[in-house]
Amino acid sequence: MTVVKEESGQDDPGGIRDGHDAYVPSQRRIEREDYKRARARRATTIAALSTLGTGALLYLIVVNAPGWPRTRETFFDWGYAREAFPQVLEGLWLNVRLLLVCGAAVLVLGMLIAIARTLPGPVFFPVRALAAAYTDFFRGLPLIITLMIVVLGVPALRLQGVTVDPVLLGGTALTLTYSAYVAEVFRAGIESVHPSQRAAARSLGLTNRQALRHVVLPQAVRRQVPPLLNDLVSLQKDTGLVSIGGAVDAVRAADIIVGRSLNYTPYIVAGLVFVALTIPMTRFTDWVTARMDRRRAQGGTP
Repeated sequence: MTVVKEESGQDDPGGIRDGHDAYVPSQRRIEREDYKRARARRATTIAALSTLGTGALLYLIVVNAPGWPRTRETFFDWGYAREAFPQVLEGLWLNVRLLLVCGAAVLVLGMLIAIARTLPGPVFFPVRALAAAYTDFFRGLPLIITLMIVVLGVPALRLQGVTVDPVLLGGTALTLTYSAYVAEVFRAGIESVHPSQRAAARSLGLTNRQALRHVVLPQAVRRQVPPLLNDLVSLQKDTGLVSIGGAVDAVRAADIIVGRSLNYTPYIVAGLVFVALTIPMTRFTDWVTARMDRRRAQGGTP
């Protein structure tokens, strides 16, 4: 018997022999991938040049405006920015706490209102009517008016045992308004679940409450994640409105410095701090939306 020794790497270009020939892309595939990479580099270069050109044009328009020197002194003073930043950052902690507490309360209250609006049967008509009236009223009432009514009106009643803390009252107003919007988001998600899902759950022996909890709500919430995150972004920005009641948040901290110095740079600082806080949430919302769209396009569960 003849034994043939095979040197490693002589007949196997990859140096590994697994019983199959190594994949070698065709010349056409290599050319196509090179073409795609070239187009991507070209698009990136054009986008970068276009962005730089637009930025330079806007800069020249602004700095050559007749009132730019006065505007720069009033709104972009570096000294006032350094003075305002620590105080604005300290006030921002109140906005973050309001976002966390009010966001949780809005989700719970919005879910309860949405469930109340989707209760079947004529016996629940008064509940559905009250839930519909709540959403219609607070979606139609401007948020700033709601804040003024709650923050300024409740203390005027002088009710025993009712807080007059502007932070708590402002958070209550935010929760009342945003729960109406979130309730409609949840309701749209619940109604988007096909009735056959509930019927199948009932046929397996689940009660209406169990079918709602274990079958309908999980699908509804998963489908409505992007709009819920958008509402959360809006809530983050609107927490700054509690300053109208005297709560010292980021906006109020900037307002105190402006009132003392008559320079509006602290407002710019507060705005940039809110933008820096909101942009990651916005990008996360876009990522979740794109991910769900890809799964839906592939036939997966949304």
